[in-house]
Amino acid sequence: MIIGDSLSTGHGTSPADAWPNLVENDPAFQQFQATIVNAAQDGSGYVSVGDDGSTFGSQVDGAVTDSTRLVVFFGSENDMGAAPGETEVAAARAFASVKVRAPHADILVIGPPSYTSTPESERLEIRDQDKAAAQHAGANFVDPIDLGWIMDDAENLIGPDGDHPSAAGQQYLQAKMEALIEPLIQRPQPQ
Repeated sequence: MIIGDSLSTGHGTSPADAWPNLVENDPAFQQFQATIVNAAQDGSGYVSVGDDGSTFGSQVDGAVTDSTRLVVFFGSENDMGAAPGETEVAAARAFASVKVRAPHADILVIGPPSYTSTPESERLEIRDQDKAAAQHAGANFVDPIDLGWIMDDAENLIGPDGDHPSAAGQQYLQAKMEALIEPLIQRPQPQ
């Protein structure tokens, strides 16, 4: 289950080019017999309300079921400007909802990326709130800022709007996400 914003919908390219679709249709990934459901909506965040009134929490409530094995949260810079601490509270609520709806699912939380090595303080604050909520929930947290995702090749990986991945950027995210997702879906599920 993919919970996210426009970085996961293919905004700026197409839904077919979006990294979740690329992962699901990768022959190497198909050996896991996993179906990816992409609940991401443009403009969404833990706090930010996006298309169709969507937040990350409402995406969880509308899509995660007891058969969900992995929930991947990705983003969101859309929460920049939220009241101090509000994102952490909303993230904690979304992670708790996953645990109720899919008690055996792994939770993978990926913070918002930056395309520069000097990200805005607001972006770092959102990242820190995401991380704190993930750690408190016992979720796996990955920090694209610390790992330098996209920064070294932003002119090729980010489209003309300066915000959304290009087709090459979606392929880049596909490789990053497969490396994170595959070890989690290969583990046996508790009965």
